[in-house]
Amino acid sequence: MRAAAFSSPRNRPLRQLAALLIASISLAFAQPDSEPQLESAYLVNFLKYVEWPANNRNTATICLFGRDTLGPYLSNHEGRVIGGKELRIRRVSSPDDMQHCQLLYIPDVEEARIGAVLRWVQGMPILAASNADGFARSGGGIELLRTGGRVQFIVNADTLARHGLNPSSQMMRLANRVIGGER
Repeated sequence: MRAAAFSSPRNRPLRQLAALLIASISLAFAQPDSEPQLESAYLVNFLKYVEWPANNRNTATICLFGRDTLGPYLSNHEGRVIGGKELRIRRVSSPDDMQHCQLLYIPDVEEARIGAVLRWVQGMPILAASNADGFARSGGGIELLRTGGRVQFIVNADTLARHGLNPSSQMMRLANRVIGGER
């Protein structure tokens, strides 16, 4: 009897409220995924706003080092054309794996190995990015910042220049902070 009363036209606002509450609860539980999704989108967009030295590759490759925190989110972008090149996602674990990378992402869970990985790519035209605190100050190219559900980034312009990378002026303006170089 109660189910019949709930489905009557008079109770339509009650049904709509119940549907809204269920949707809100679903969104609340989905919220933790928003930052990795945003970080993944930032990485893909960095490929658009950084100029690499000339090469004849027909792919742009984002490499993921160590414990994979963004792979499921980046896989949605794989195969898209970014700057005229097909996007590839690879997992890497040693210096020998780095030769095809344009962007190398090192998650904060690999913080203990960041120094070693940055030495592996020293002098190579690879944009190293991480969400580890202090990454840009430690010689990384771009540090992703997470604050209250938002993602921002710090650019280490000196590091990018040493790697032969040229960030666009638009990217530099959007940065939360720029270390070295001119903004």
